[in-house]
Amino acid sequence: MADGTTQEARTGLRKTRTIALPLALLAAMTAVVFAVASSAGARDVRHAVAPTNSAPPTISGTTQVGQVLTASTGTWSGTNPITFKYQWKQCDGSGGNCKNQSNGGKSTFTLVGPNAGNTIRVEVTATNGDGASAATSNATAVIAPAGTTTTTTTTPVSNGCASNGGTVPIANMTPPAHLNIDAFQVTPNPVTFGTQSLTVRVHISGCGGSVQGALVYVTAVPYNMFNVPAEATTGADGYATLNFNAMPGFPVSQKQQLLVMFVRARKDGEDLLAGISARRLISFNVKKS
Repeated sequence: MADGTTQEARTGLRKTRTIALPLALLAAMTAVVFAVASSAGARDVRHAVAPTNSAPPTISGTTQVGQVLTASTGTWSGTNPITFKYQWKQCDGSGGNCKNQSNGGKSTFTLVGPNAGNTIRVEVTATNGDGASAATSNATAVIAPAGTTTTTTTTPVSNGCASNGGTVPIANMTPPAHLNIDAFQVTPNPVTFGTQSLTVRVHISGCGGSVQGALVYVTAVPYNMFNVPAEATTGADGYATLNFNAMPGFPVSQKQQLLVMFVRARKDGEDLLAGISARRLISFNVKKS
């Protein structure tokens, strides 16, 4: 009897184990599937940011048939990478009634005969994986025919200004006229100790208007806080945009409160310290965080 009871108990135990093992596996598999699904769901959740423009595109170059205009992208934020496409437009003398021009989406545009007497704008479309957005530049000065000069008088201009107000091509300025560095802005604002890159926009004026075609140089003082970008050219709105990356020397100390920068504006071909050039120091607030 004892052997029979023992045998029956063993048989029951085997049955119990046979049933319990699949249930344990099922519970484990359920947990794994839930974890994988949760992980996949977490990966699908992200902060999608389409391109957003904070400073419009600008155009540089000589506004005369046969010359080449060059567009900047302007300043954009959004999820990287961001690609850019350019659509050039011919507008009337006041910058309206614009019509698309063929240039294959390039950042440069060669002025042709039909452009004479009109102005030019460029529309920049920024695209990333989250969407697309467009921004349009200000209009250029009126395009001059080929072989003409921008000065409309054969006598010297006493104040150095061959044109006044609106968009002033830098070719229309000679001494004693001079450039003015009259506005500037930084992004991000304020700059913090953790800032790794920033954008500085500088406005150049002269002869009562915004100067187009001025070469602008900007460097942080003292050296080794930020890299020194190449000179930028002002567009029809008088602004030049320069991008900087932080270097090991920034911040100078834990007490730094200002980021000081040296700015120079000049006319191509003139002596750096002569002609209509201008220089000044600008500064931006700096915070720890």
